[in-house]
Amino acid sequence: MSALPLLKGTLDVLVLKALAWSTMHGFELTRWLADRSGSTIEFEEAAVYQSLYRLEAKGLIDAEWGTSERGRRARYYSLTAAGRAHYRKESGLWREYARVVGSILDSPSQG
Repeated sequence: MSALPLLKGTLDVLVLKALAWSTMHGFELTRWLADRSGSTIEFEEAAVYQSLYRLEAKGLIDAEWGTSERGRRARYYSLTAAGRAHYRKESGLWREYARVVGSILDSPSQG
C-alpha cells in the first residue's frame, strides 16, 4: 500500500503535537512524524519546514540555533505558551471532526 496523502490543514497541528513532545530540529521533526504514523502518511520535508516558518511567524513556536546530534548547526523549534494553547484548541477540533466523520461513515446506508 502506498503512503496516504497528508490531508490539507493537518500538518500544522501535527507539528505542534511533535513540539509538545520535545524541542526538535526540522529533520528530526519530519522523522518523528513519519515514525508516529508508521510511515503510513507521507511527510515531505519541505512541507514540514514551511509549516515551521508559518507557525513561527504566528508566534506559536520559537526557534534558536543549536548543534544537532551529528554535530551540524540546526534550528531547534519549541512551543510558545500561545502555541501550546493553540495546539490544545486545534487538537480538540480535529478529534471532534474525526468523531463526526466516523459517525457518518459508520451509519447504515439507505437504498
